[in-house]
Formats: sequence, structure tokens, C-alpha cells
Amino acid sequence: MAPLSVSVENQQRKETTMSAIRIGNGYDIHRLVPERPLILGGVKIPHDLGLLGHSDADVLTHAIMDAMLGALSLGDIGHYFPPSDPQWAGADSLKLLRQVNQLVHDQGWHIGNIDSVIVAERPKLKPHIVAMRDRLAEVLNLQVNQVGIKATTNEKLDATGREEGIAAYAVVLLTTAP
Repeated sequence: MAPLSVSVENQQRKETTMSAIRIGNGYDIHRLVPERPLILGGVKIPHDLGLLGHSDADVLTHAIMDAMLGALSLGDIGHYFPPSDPQWAGADSLKLLRQVNQLVHDQGWHIGNIDSVIVAERPKLKPHIVAMRDRLAEVLNLQVNQVGIKATTNEKLDATGREEGIAAYAVVLLTTAP
């Protein structure tokens, strides 16, 4: 059996070579309304309804941004892009995502991976998942396999189940290693 001092030294060596990690989660929901585009993950999805919001109301991108900010205890997107500020009216959420990503990088952190879920009864999102992953990976300068997107329904339960809105959840792992 190795002496205790060797085990402690090995553990200390491992700790100094390991990167630090932070995990954040995000959530967003917006109401579905006529005469608005449906944009999810930066991709325009053909649908008769779109999401209502001050910006483009991209719930997936908003949930990811909140997860990124939350991992570093930097508040939420409303702090940086308040709906009371007219400059954000109709804003492209991918442009906001770039700004949040830069803030994260400026703090010395990098995205390890993203896992997300979109909750919507309609439209069917499976045909659009690859495009959403590609677009988010491009904007965040990530490999596509670092961006996970799943879609599910709410089995006709609650507001999303009644097709009154679409919601998204996201978890982001940040690391100090590039």
C-alpha cells in the first residue's frame, strides 16, 4: 500500500491539472401568436404561429443564454437586454448570444457542452434539429457534437400542451480549459 503522502501528492497534482467547471440551467417560454415568425435556435421554422416577445422571442437561444449567465452567477438576459430598452425590439437572438458568449470568454470560461429541450406540441421539430444545432454551433464556435437539442411535447397538458406557447430548457457546462 502506498504511503498517504504519495496519495495526497497525486491528488494535488490531479487537482492542479484539472480544469474548473461551472454548470448553469436556463428556461424560457413565450406565447404563440399569429403574424410572427417562429424562430428556434436561430432557424426560421415554417408554422402558422410565431412567438411573441420584445426580441425575436427565440426561446431556445434565450434559455441557452440564461444557462451560460447562470453558470457564472452573472444574472439573466433581462439584465443585459431589458425588454424596456427599445434597442432590443425585434433583436436577433443570435446576435445577443454572441455578446453573452463574449462575456463568458472575457471571464476566462468556455462552453464544454450544451444540452437543451424544446417543449412544443406543434410544429414537429425533428426535421429542424440538425439546422438548429449547426446554427448554434457556428455562432458559439463549437463543434456540433457539443450542442444537444431535443424536442418533446407536453402531451396536451398545460399552456404548451394547449399550443398557447413554446418553452425551452437548457443546461450549459462551462470550463476554464479551451
